[in-house]
Amino acid sequence: MVNTAMKKTMETWSAVKHLVSVPHTKRDYDRLVALLDTLTDEVGENERHPLASLMETIGVLIESYEAAHVPELPATSATGVLAMLMQDHHLTQRDLPEVGSQGIVSEILHGKRKLNMRQIRALSQRFHVSPLIFIDS
Repeated sequence: MVNTAMKKTMETWSAVKHLVSVPHTKRDYDRLVALLDTLTDEVGENERHPLASLMETIGVLIESYEAAHVPELPATSATGVLAMLMQDHHLTQRDLPEVGSQGIVSEILHGKRKLNMRQIRALSQRFHVSPLIFIDS
């Protein structure tokens, strides 16, 4: 049985190894972030989705690269990261239409509302950071 499973894995691996591999370069990392964005669109928060474990695996690969190559941000909540990025970029709540109205941004910053996956993706693209920093554990 192990030999059969290994043989099937080896046959399948050649088709997916370019998608799921340890990132060694910024290009590899960017490819994984793009894949995570696509998976996030498909899986959302459905932990029972057939691709949920792949999304988790890609997240671990991204975290591994970031731990080795990206300066660490201070430990904070997703809203804390957003507030810090807004301050660093001299943005007001009105400057984030991709998140929503000024009122929605205010609710997010005050913990009354959580960022959804669309907003996380938009913020990740705007600030050129991993979407993982906007997801609270």
